Amino acid sequence: MEPRLPVAPPGPGAYLAPGPSSFTDFVTANAPHLLPGRLPEGVTPGAAGVGGLQVPHGTTIVALTFADGVIIAGDRRATAGNVIAQRDIEKVFITDSHSAIGIAGSAGIALQMVRLFTVELEHYDKIEGVSLSLDGKANKLASMIQQNLGAALQGFVVVPLFVGYDMDSADPSKAGRIVTYDATGGRYDELLGYHSVGSGSVFAKSSLKKLYDPQADLAAAVRTAVEALYDAADDDTATGGPDLVRKIYPVVVSITGEEGAVRRSDEEMEAVVRAVIAGRTDKPGG
Repeated sequence: MEPRLPVAPPGPGAYLAPGPSSFTDFVTANAPHLLPGRLPEGVTPGAAGVGGLQVPHGTTIVALTFADGVIIAGDRRATAGNVIAQRDIEKVFITDSHSAIGIAGSAGIALQMVRLFTVELEHYDKIEGVSLSLDGKANKLASMIQQNLGAALQGFVVVPLFVGYDMDSADPSKAGRIVTYDATGGRYDELLGYHSVGSGSVFAKSSLKKLYDPQADLAAAVRTAVEALYDAADDDTATGGPDLVRKIYPVVVSITGEEGAVRRSDEEMEAVVRAVIAGRTDKPGG
């Protein structure tokens, strides 16, 4: 028989009793209503109106590897039906020193999932004294997406894009990794070196297919990511293009072995965006 993990007693004693190192498992046992994707109390699956809520949705996220690591970037628009719900939403988040997530789908549930995932990684690090491996992080996120399946069947789908730098990799040139998921929690390693999720992903991937260079340096990889988002915004109404008037630029995070996960500054992104727009002025198709 497999050994059973100790079950924490109910009430305040649960916070002091020994148990598994997973924060998600602790919340599942003691406060399951706080998990992402759980329906409100009194609402049953299939209830009238649940699937028809006009909630904000995040859209296009792109990721690509380069010579020193991996980059993930996202546009800033959230939509609710045919309405722009928010122009400057952030969909790309650093989850620990060497990983990041971009979210597409139901924004509220996705943001809650990212926060819980970030706490889960920090909790594991403090309890075990070591960081979770990159594969362990990817598998943990897969289980959290699987727990959202009930909400996904109601239309509240969350499809994140996970990237990280594998510190245990024997080949530094292949340490930057991209992991994709489906709504059921299925996990898939992206081996082509680039990927995109969200409503504009078809257009973004078509752009990446032509521009992607695995040996590119950081500056060139950032430019490629912005070009892909620009192409997605050009053909997908739910994807927002860069806004020079409001100074709203894509969120870009780079992850390398030396620097770790770093969000590129707005000043840096403004310079890249202006260069892309200047190029498109002369050649609109890119």
